[in-house]
Amino acid sequence: MTMLTYKKAGVDINKATGFKTKIKALVRKSFRPEVLKDIGGFGSFFSMPKNYKDPVLVSSTDGVGTKLKIAILAHKHDTIGIDAVGMNVNDILCTGAEPLFFLDYIASGKLKPDVLFDVVKGINDGCIEAGCSLIGGETAEMPGMYKEGEYDIGAFCVGVVERKNIIDGSKVACGDVVIGLESSGIHSNGYSLVRKVFTKNELIRMSDELLKPTRIYVKPVLGLLKKYPRSVNGIAHITGGAFYDKISRILPDNINVRIYKNSWVVPKIFRLMQTKGIIEDKEMYHTFNMGIGMVLIVKPEFTKMIIAKLAEFRLKAWVIGEAIKGKKEVELI
Repeated sequence: MTMLTYKKAGVDINKATGFKTKIKALVRKSFRPEVLKDIGGFGSFFSMPKNYKDPVLVSSTDGVGTKLKIAILAHKHDTIGIDAVGMNVNDILCTGAEPLFFLDYIASGKLKPDVLFDVVKGINDGCIEAGCSLIGGETAEMPGMYKEGEYDIGAFCVGVVERKNIIDGSKVACGDVVIGLESSGIHSNGYSLVRKVFTKNELIRMSDELLKPTRIYVKPVLGLLKKYPRSVNGIAHITGGAFYDKISRILPDNINVRIYKNSWVVPKIFRLMQTKGIIEDKEMYHTFNMGIGMVLIVKPEFTKMIIAKLAEFRLKAWVIGEAIKGKKEVELI
């Protein structure tokens, strides 16, 4: 009789342990002073920053969706981790929060250490860019759940904001100006449609463009909030649901936002997809960011100063709309 082992069942514990040891030195590069323990324990320890008088914790969890399919198809895994960070830290940034620490969950059918190292390196690079610490995670090997070579990423982020500085959109008023912040490309939403538009060979050939990582807006936006603390009334991260769903989420019941589609140059990749897929304009602006990854709704007197401040971070921004009387809707004209 053949003796069964966990390894014969498809899970190699020793390989997983070796991978975790390899990444320890890597993730320490993202550690803030508040990190109290190295990774590898049953829980991660992080002390509250001392410069907050009335701190409120803000959390987010998200993944990167079917963009992973293209990374796997193209055998390019070094940027997908940045997407995982960007999707989470940009979300909590919409409240004015500073990201503190980050955890990831990576599941695969069979552990491929080189692939997972690239993914974790991307996550760590994203954390460094966002100023937060990668303090823990989980790599799960689950044969039978995923096809050969497939994996999935989930992530979790915690940040902090001073209670009096919370941004929730409740102060958005008629006459406020909508500023659009340039995206780095498609970011991490709409890829089920992207994969319908392009053939397999086209996805591989265009993988450098399609796998551009989600832009992380933390340092530019926190920089302007510090410089002009009462200037921004609302922030929306333009992800799934895009302009229609994400901006309306932060509006008061009596306010609409009007977006002028000709106020910025839409990147070529979006126009290519629209033409090739024969996709209506409304569908495009309801699915993709169209070159605008984040929206700030600001008091009009701060408009020029905010755009100038963002330019110091080499981040392009445009006035793309305005807040008007309405009923919590977004108009694109």
